[in-house]
Amino acid sequence: MKTRLPYTMIAQLAFLTVLLNSVILSAAEDEKLLSWKEMPSLPDELGVAGPFAGVHNDALIVAGGANFPRPVWETEKVWRDRIHVLTKSGDGFVWQDGGTLVRPMAYGAAVSTPDGVVCIGGNDAGQTFDDVFLLRWDASAEDVTTVPYPSLPKPCAFGAAALVGNVIYLAGGQSGGSLDTAMTNFWSLDLANKEVPGEFKWKELTPWPGATRALNLTVRQHNGYNDCVYVISGRRQRGPDSNDVEFLKDVWEYTPATGKWRQRADAPRCVMAGTAIGSGQSHVFVLGGADGSLFFKGDELRDDHPGFTKESLAYHTITDTWTSAGTTPRNHVTTVAVEWDGGIIIPSGEVRPRVRSPQVWRVEPIVPSRDFGLVNYVVLFGYLLSMVGVGLYFARKNRNTDDFFRGGQSIPWWAAGCSIFATMLSSLTFTGIPSKAFAQDWVYAVGNFMIPVVAVLAVFVALPFYRRIDATSAYEYLEKRFSRSVRLFGSASFTLFHIFRMAVVMSLTGLALSVATPLTPAQSVLLMGVLSIIYCTMGGIEAVIWTDTIQTFVLMGGAVFAICFLIAGVDGGVSGFLSTAVDADKFAIANFHWDVTSSQIALWVIVIGSIAQNVSSYTADQAVVQRYMTTADQKLAARSIWTNAVLTIPATLLFFGIGTALFAFYRSHPDKLDPTITTDQVFPLFIANEMPVGLAGLIVAGVFAAAQSTVSTSMNSTATAIVTDFMRPFNACKSEAGYLNAARFWTFLIGVVGTLFGLVFVNPEIKSLFDAFIKVIGLFMGVLGGLFVLGAITKRANAVGAMIGAIVGAGVMFCLWKYTAINGYLYTASGICTCVVVGFVASLASGRPANDLSGLTIYTLQKPQTITEPSAD
Repeated sequence: MKTRLPYTMIAQLAFLTVLLNSVILSAAEDEKLLSWKEMPSLPDELGVAGPFAGVHNDALIVAGGANFPRPVWETEKVWRDRIHVLTKSGDGFVWQDGGTLVRPMAYGAAVSTPDGVVCIGGNDAGQTFDDVFLLRWDASAEDVTTVPYPSLPKPCAFGAAALVGNVIYLAGGQSGGSLDTAMTNFWSLDLANKEVPGEFKWKELTPWPGATRALNLTVRQHNGYNDCVYVISGRRQRGPDSNDVEFLKDVWEYTPATGKWRQRADAPRCVMAGTAIGSGQSHVFVLGGADGSLFFKGDELRDDHPGFTKESLAYHTITDTWTSAGTTPRNHVTTVAVEWDGGIIIPSGEVRPRVRSPQVWRVEPIVPSRDFGLVNYVVLFGYLLSMVGVGLYFARKNRNTDDFFRGGQSIPWWAAGCSIFATMLSSLTFTGIPSKAFAQDWVYAVGNFMIPVVAVLAVFVALPFYRRIDATSAYEYLEKRFSRSVRLFGSASFTLFHIFRMAVVMSLTGLALSVATPLTPAQSVLLMGVLSIIYCTMGGIEAVIWTDTIQTFVLMGGAVFAICFLIAGVDGGVSGFLSTAVDADKFAIANFHWDVTSSQIALWVIVIGSIAQNVSSYTADQAVVQRYMTTADQKLAARSIWTNAVLTIPATLLFFGIGTALFAFYRSHPDKLDPTITTDQVFPLFIANEMPVGLAGLIVAGVFAAAQSTVSTSMNSTATAIVTDFMRPFNACKSEAGYLNAARFWTFLIGVVGTLFGLVFVNPEIKSLFDAFIKVIGLFMGVLGGLFVLGAITKRANAVGAMIGAIVGAGVMFCLWKYTAINGYLYTASGICTCVVVGFVASLASGRPANDLSGLTIYTLQKPQTITEPSAD
């Protein structure tokens, strides 16, 4: 029986073609990056320079500092010891007296920690200090307490510090009162060692391979691989002449995970003594700083001095680019930028030579308005509603559960292949892989190239098993090979996995697409969930497969358009794209090391991990195995598997290519990057801002539809497992119509539960959708894959051993996730190995299996199986 595309789908494809031929180019408006708002001024009318500043117990602490009494050009600098605390009061703020420091001091470094504000070094008129202490705000007592910390290896002032995890890093500064004592010091203090005798002390680390410096900026930010420390700008004295001063613009990046330095792009100008802070996932804002242009003219200009350059800068760590972040109302130097309550606080500071300002500023990145446009909305909702139309079309064709779960075994092989491909692709592939390649390189592409390798196992081992037993649920095999209890365990594990998978896919897709549309992540989750529930509950597996097939063409076509627009927008076109990518080593495809925790994942980890994941998916995942049973015979099912394997290769090249093209595009146009987005939103950002109207709507619709494809697949396959594994063996319904109604009920219920979990799982702090998804797969699929491998490759394994192996395997994977930093790619491999080894050993201790193994292992594959119904344990 041949199946033809329904007329509604043909009309839909024609409609999409017309839209593609009538796209209208959009123009993006320039928008400010930062907003500045004045807060209550410091209760010192002169203001201070060089204060210790930070946040503790939801209060801003500003301690010490120095200023010149009026008239500033006729007085000497005075160091201060007052501690001022800004606390929340109703809808406003109020300054409180926090007491005094142990001595007047200024120009040290400060870092906010959960325990308090760590104040490091500093000086006064006569000496430079090596003191380190903690300031803690006690809200109930309305007082600041001081706790001594380990002293520095040597005195230091005019340095800057940053916190990475539990470790404070102090870089730069001078050991005396003059610039010729500037150092290349780089010291660390691990706060996790506070209670460890002899370990809570400063360590001298390898310094950057550049010049000595003081008044530099030190900032923490993620570079796409790891959290890093950035040492930016500063000044130094080149020779014995105090007027021979070099104003530095260089930038150095330190990776704590590797202990290595590398030089990055110079700042556009010197920003010595400035304020800087990491913002979002990959931006650094420099909110103030002196460029040195009037450094030697202070005494000459005096009150006519215009102040320091009133322009903020933005540095993007992944593309290694600088751009303007807009003008600033004031430029405060020699102070500390502090993150507080979702904003950046700049407390007091110097605004021109000898002049301080008591002003306190709150700076926030501006979230651009998301104007999706009428045409894009028409395309988006037109496409999504057409998917519902497909469900309505197939609803009338479902007469029994065989139609609902297996499409009456009449699905064309190429459509089944596209459905497997779309199921494994998902919206996270569409957004997660490009963002991964944008932030890193092509190393993860090797994992996708393992799919054709595993396809051999799927075609010649897994497929014959399932076709021979005419399975509706993949877990029927576990009952025939082991026992009903193992079948129910496997089916329950699969159900839990896919409920969480639905939630993860919807929540992360909603987060990624919130940058492209005015929809919030929660609204996107509801849209995806509700529409999936409608067409999947009505149309069954045929609706799922045909919508998967349409979405395969839409997503691949949209991706081709996207990469063409990206490369065309790179400076220099194709040659510029290639040279930019090669210079940044973005085409790197293998890392050779043995570290299983490294963010720069090793080749062997990728190969082993991806083979294990795909073995589990293509042998033990009902969502994939179900497609094996939708074609008329085994030969056609094999073609569907090969179709998926072949499609994987160009899709991998295309999506990783998009990520690299995104890097080249935004390296050419750093001003187009939005500092409020996450790295995973970079492709949706391009789609929304740079793609033609109409085409952008279609691609966004495709991403929504890809998420719905994954969600609807999970709904249908989970309902299949529940009805087939938990209801039929116990004769829960009296008729086939009853089972069909039960299938629709469970499809609906699973969809609702998955959508609700999706709303709960929305978390914008996730660094990588791809990594998060890999961990979810690993935590669940390792045990399922292990059970199938154990059953297929051994004849001694029995039901008791299989259950013990599965439970121990699940425990091992949980411990890997909870207590280790092992890369998530190895979770599945660890689960499979543990389940097989422990299960086999336990089986040896508990006797041989009593059931007939004909056709159930690789050793008995060709033997005809005696069809008997296994009994329950």
